[in-house]
Amino acid sequence: MAISPTSVTRTDFGAVKTAIHRRLIQKLNLDRLTEVNREDVRREVGQILEALVVGESTPMNLQERERLAQEVLDEVFGLGPLEPLLADHTISDILVNGHRHVYIERRGMLEQTGVQFRDDAHLMSIIDRIVSAIGRRIDESSPMVDARLADYSPFGRGRPVPLDSAVWTRAAPRRRPDQQQ
Repeated sequence: MAISPTSVTRTDFGAVKTAIHRRLIQKLNLDRLTEVNREDVRREVGQILEALVVGESTPMNLQERERLAQEVLDEVFGLGPLEPLLADHTISDILVNGHRHVYIERRGMLEQTGVQFRDDAHLMSIIDRIVSAIGRRIDESSPMVDARLADYSPFGRGRPVPLDSAVWTRAAPRRRPDQQQ
């Protein structure tokens, strides 16, 4: 497989994504975001993001720019690097065991993925986003939580021993009792 000379390496891609995400946050009027329709916000963020990506000095082909834009949108509006896994309906469970180890269950078999978080702080920010949406918190005094995500799938999170990494799981969405046929 030949690599394009303008291709961005994995490390460079992560650094570019982080830099663009920071610049996007600086450009956004975060107070206004809560007052505007979610689709309008997503469209506006997409336009700002496209301008930032096009203006990036790191050479990227169209595919890399589109991937970068999608990953930043996933960071802003979703669960970051887990979004592609959440969208895959063949996955019945997701297990995150620290920022470098993400596993999935598919057809009863556990598989390690190539998905990673930048670091444990990145993983914890995603976990905090999930639990704060349901009015809960995670910290040293309350290290575990069981909840339901927006799609009604169960979410469990706990800090393993030693207390230097985060672990969480997400099972496949289940139908609510009122939706069952």
